[in-house]
Amino acid sequence: MSTPLYFQTIAALAGRLADGGISSVELTKAIIARTEAVDDKVHAFNSRDEADALRQAAAADERRAAGRTLGPLDGIPIALKDVIAVRDQPLTASSRMLANFVSPYDATVTERLKKAGAVLWGRLNLDEFAMGSSTENSANQPTANPWNLDCVPGGSSGGSAAAMAAGEAIATLGSDTGGSIRQPASLCGVVGLKPTYGLVSRYGLIAFASSLDQIGPFTRTVEDAAILLQAIAGHDERDSTSFKTEIPDYRAALESKRGPWKLGIPKEYFGEGLDPEVSKAVEAAIAFYRERGCEIVEVSLPHTQYCLDAYYVIATAEASSNLARYDGIRYGHRSKQAKDVVDLYYQSRAEGFGEEVKRRIILGTYVLSSGYYDAYYLRAQKVRTLIRQDFLNAYRQVDALITPTSPTAAFKIGAKADPLALYLCDIYTIGVNLAGLPAISVPCGFTSGGLPIGLQLIGQPFAEADLLAIAQAYESGHDWNQRYPQL
Repeated sequence: MSTPLYFQTIAALAGRLADGGISSVELTKAIIARTEAVDDKVHAFNSRDEADALRQAAAADERRAAGRTLGPLDGIPIALKDVIAVRDQPLTASSRMLANFVSPYDATVTERLKKAGAVLWGRLNLDEFAMGSSTENSANQPTANPWNLDCVPGGSSGGSAAAMAAGEAIATLGSDTGGSIRQPASLCGVVGLKPTYGLVSRYGLIAFASSLDQIGPFTRTVEDAAILLQAIAGHDERDSTSFKTEIPDYRAALESKRGPWKLGIPKEYFGEGLDPEVSKAVEAAIAFYRERGCEIVEVSLPHTQYCLDAYYVIATAEASSNLARYDGIRYGHRSKQAKDVVDLYYQSRAEGFGEEVKRRIILGTYVLSSGYYDAYYLRAQKVRTLIRQDFLNAYRQVDALITPTSPTAAFKIGAKADPLALYLCDIYTIGVNLAGLPAISVPCGFTSGGLPIGLQLIGQPFAEADLLAIAQAYESGHDWNQRYPQL
């Protein structure tokens, strides 16, 4: 039986569009119909603009008919996490604070996707202001995992991962502050890439923790991730943290970089808390690389035990600073109960922010307060330097690292009511953000209960071309990405 359009890859669809086998309008209608059929169960979207998507698709078809095709993304429906600005579309961060906000401008990644001809389609659900690991913290509604609707899709980019798994977009974009692309990609059985910090512009991304946030793609295959990264990567003068570096041809590198590679296994990532089924799947992936001629060596990242602590000091401090702008005065939610100007600040923020966001603002304000800055924030930044140095020391021995993406597969909605239990979901992903490194999660199996398991590969700074090639070497030997949830 042929694969439905909504489960096909960018690479395959670009070929069919090029040879006239399908039109962009036909493809976009298939995505819209699929979303209408399943999103009442999945709840991946916060908002959709079908008419606008069809207008973009028609324009792509007109370009193609005139011989002005813009590349492999031209006419491909792509949905964006609802923290990435799209002009004249809602931008809510899944928060009551921005419930009625419409973006007056495009993010840089949005501009680049439009330039590539992509059909930008829909705004995807997330944990409010990207703070969470399950998409249960959304002010709208939780998103369900398409493989088991009783389970979470991961977070904070849960809508982006679930939409991919369910066939509601051909590709999606998310953001990753402590694992928010890789962890939901793992739990939903898709590919999720967190690029090197500074490779992809953050201009137009609603900030959570500015020194950690990075935009990246969710796709069905590693090749598709390379195609999408090619479109969005590159220096941007409007982002002061954007790095000037040459952007290679990521897709071509999948063919030119063949290995074998020297791969490291961080011993700290295979201890207590790792689910046996996840461990078994990752061990099988390691064995696969060994059989392919790769040299596998154990390495140590000795400061791993401090990652979670350092992250939740730095991230909450930056969140406290970034979210101070939501004051009920300039834009966003404004309380109708306020008695005076000071009360307006209090009431607007109390009503607009959810419990997890308030928790992180309070913690971040505390660690930045007089008398505590040196003890907490400054010390956490020093630990962060040691964590990054651990990775760089490991890369003197190996080309990349192999780890689990998440310690468990997807868990039941409501099962982790304790915030600390949720924070531990990112134990294998947080170090990458603290160190500013690239990492990718690729599907590497299923549990006995039919839930996806993800393999994380961590690369060297700005070595996405090598990282993607290493990931594709595994993917090409398996068919995990050719299995689809039954909705």
